Formats: sequence, structure tokens, C-alpha cells
Amino acid sequence: MGSRTIKRRRLNINVPELVRIIGFLILVEAVFMLVPLVYSLIAGSSDTKAFMISISASVAVGLSLVLGVKPRVRELGKRDGMLLTALVWVIFSLFGMLPFMLSDIRLNFAEAFFESMSGFTTTGASVIDDISWLPRGVNLWRCIMQWLGGVGIIIFTVALLPMLNSSGGMQMFNAEASGMIHDKLRPRVSQTAKRLWLIYSVLTVTLVIILWIGPLPLYEAVCHSMSTVSTGGFTSCTDTVGAWSSLSVRIPVIIFMFLGGVNFVLIYRASLGQMRKVWSDVNFRTYVFAVLSATLAIVAVLVAGGERDLIKITVEPLFQVVSTITSTGYAVDSMSSWSEAVIPVLLVLMLMGACAGSTSGGVKIDRVIFLVKNAVNEFKKVIHPNRYYPLTVNGVVKPPELVLKVTGFFAFYVLILVSGGMIVAAMGMPLGDAYFATVSCLGNTGLGIGETASSYVAVPDAGKLLLSFIMLVGRLEIFTVIILLSRNFWRR
Repeated sequence: MGSRTIKRRRLNINVPELVRIIGFLILVEAVFMLVPLVYSLIAGSSDTKAFMISISASVAVGLSLVLGVKPRVRELGKRDGMLLTALVWVIFSLFGMLPFMLSDIRLNFAEAFFESMSGFTTTGASVIDDISWLPRGVNLWRCIMQWLGGVGIIIFTVALLPMLNSSGGMQMFNAEASGMIHDKLRPRVSQTAKRLWLIYSVLTVTLVIILWIGPLPLYEAVCHSMSTVSTGGFTSCTDTVGAWSSLSVRIPVIIFMFLGGVNFVLIYRASLGQMRKVWSDVNFRTYVFAVLSATLAIVAVLVAGGERDLIKITVEPLFQVVSTITSTGYAVDSMSSWSEAVIPVLLVLMLMGACAGSTSGGVKIDRVIFLVKNAVNEFKKVIHPNRYYPLTVNGVVKPPELVLKVTGFFAFYVLILVSGGMIVAAMGMPLGDAYFATVSCLGNTGLGIGETASSYVAVPDAGKLLLSFIMLVGRLEIFTVIILLSRNFWRR
């Protein structure tokens, strides 16, 4: 009797309701798989059978979970919400990788899971060397995955399922949405989620129209729009070298990558004409300053190296800076000829990331501001130990516990970065490449150097699985995943 009581206390989780919701989400993923299936049927692509099998398997599992599990209690607690958030991303990646394993490209488990997790976390790292021979339906699915992961799978679900408009839904919303504090656009969490997805969809459709009017065909316009607004970075399967050299493509992509790195609350305020509130936000101003200063630094390096082409010293550096700081991961062709002096600049941008509440990765500018201001305050306390120096952002005094949380986040970030790089290097990767890949995956950027410059296929399978986990940790802001490894999480 005593052992049963202890077991009940340790497993105070609403497992049946979690299983039922996961089943529903697998069905949602199957619905999105219909898009590349229909395209494959119309285009006569070779991956039609792969999507048919993947959809059938997803529907079979999803229906069995939804119809076969009857939970007595429908409410979700905070612990349930955090567990569900982490599980959904893993399960989505497991079912999302099926087309990669069943189509002609025949990726193994580690490669397919890496590609799928990279898509959903909007990392953009790939194990595919040459995407020109990739079936167009599979490539469309890659872009859809990162578009779904841009704002968040759970946020989409909260917008779709009214039953999650509760404490559990709010916990999932906070666990998945990137940032430290989430300003609610509407009173109910489901209304906030719907508004976020509306803004996200409008940005995507707008860019599709702009690129389609430009030199890109509709297929490529759709793929690149989903990759750009989600700051994911996967490209389409056809040759777009000529299109990328066109300013009518590069300029809109720069603008929408930049918008993808802006807090969506600010975009919402801008749509209401509240531009003064947007510019008064210190995080946004810092974001703009970081982009401009990094661009000028790279321009100076290129000019010092003898580059005189106007486009190569203006548009291309700006494109690369915005792509890196927003964790999109696009790279200009001329980047391979740039001086190694620009690598530290790009590394700083990868680590920092853009604004919290956006689709970008990295530590986030908001946290960097916290850390810098806290360091300045600590320096002042050395000189005047009896004075009180509050930490203020946008004129609001932040509580000490939030400062501690940000400091803890940064400590975990560095710990994961150092240990992850060491483990990947121990698997046979060059030390510099291993650490750059770890930084890239943890920040959800997807860029690579050396052996990972063109793709991550050279990384051992065990390394691919580790980097997949690191992508997930980075996308869910570390604590949501790390807390599941704590013993206290599983106790009452």
C-alpha cells in the first residue's frame, strides 16, 4: 500500500489527456502532410508513395490515441503543460521524418531525425549535400515544417483547441514562445495565439506575393517565404543563383528576415500605427543598432581587403548580418571569399540572436541587455556598496528573481555549448567545426564551417542525434527541456 502511494505521488501527471492531445496533434501533422502529397500528385513527383505511407501511419496512430484513450480528467496542470510541450516537438519530428526515410533520398534514422528536428526548430542545418536532386514534394515538406515551427506548434494548437485555454494552455504557451516575459495581445491565451498566427500568416502571404511578382516562380516563392518569415533557412530544390542576385528578391528577403527577428507584439503595435511605442522599446533599438554596427564592421573588412563592387560591400553584408542575427542561416555566395576577420562578428550575432518573442534563436537581445545592465550595476556596487541600483528596462524595474533567472539561463547556455562541443569533437569532428556546429544548433542558426560548410552529413550519426537534442533545447529556451531531467519534476 505504501509503495503504491509513493508511486502515485511521483507520477502526478495526467497521462491519458496528454496521450489524447498528442494523438490529435499527430492528426494535425498528417493534415499538413497533405499539402506536399497533393503537390506531388499534380507535379508527378517521385515522392507520392512516401507521403501516402507517412500520412496513413500518422492517421492510424493519431486516431488510435484520440479514440482509444478516454481520460477521466481533461484539465492540464503546469507540469503536464511543460511535459507536453517537449514531447510534441519530439513526436512531430519522429513522424515528420518519415518522408525522408521512405522517399528516394533514403536517409537513415539519425539523418532523417536530424533533418526533421532542424526543420521544426527552424535551425536550417541539413544533411543533404545537394538539394537540386531532392524531390520537390519532400522539399516543400521541409519548408512547411519550419514554417510550422516558426511561431510554434503548441501556439498553433492553443489557437485551435479551446480546451487548452487554461492554466495548462498558458504554461505550454510560455514554455514554447521564445522570450522571458510574454505580453498578451488579448485577454485569453487562445486569442493571443490566434493573433500571433494571423500576423505570421499575413507576413508570409505578403512575401509570397512580392517574390512571385519578382523573378521567382510560385513554388520557389512559397518555399522561400516560409523559410524567410520563420527564419528557418531551408531553400527550394531548383537553382536560384540567378534569382538571389536580383535586388528585387534580396531586398524583400532582408526586410522580412528582419521582421522575423522583431517581437511580434511590436509588429502588432506597428500595425495599429503605434510606431512611437515600437521605437521606444530598448530591445528593438538595440536590435537595429546591432544590425547596423555589424554590417559596417563587415563592410570595413571587405573594403580594407580591396573589394570595390557596390553590391558586394552594401547589400551582401547586410543580407548576411540579418540572416545570421535572426538565425535564418542563408549565406551569400561571396561569403566563402570573405576574410576570416568576419567570423568573430558572425559568431557574436549567432550567440546573441534577435528579439525575444520573435521566430529567431540565440540567447536573445533582451537577455543580453539584462546581463550587461546587471554587470554595470554590480560594478557600481563595488564603488558604492550601500547604494541600491535597480535594474530597469524600458522604464520598468525588473524583480531580482528575473535577473537570477536570466543569469541561470546564460550559465546553462554556456554549459551546454561547452559540453556539446567537446562531445561532438570527441566523436571525430575537428574542434573548431564541432564548436561552430554546436553554437549553430543551439542558436538554431544552421550555418556551418569546415566539414559542415555545405551540410552536416560528415557528422557521425551519434553526433547528429546529440545536435538534434541541442536544437530542441535551444528552441524551447533550455529550461523547458532541462527541467524534465530533474528528479523534482517527477515528484509531487
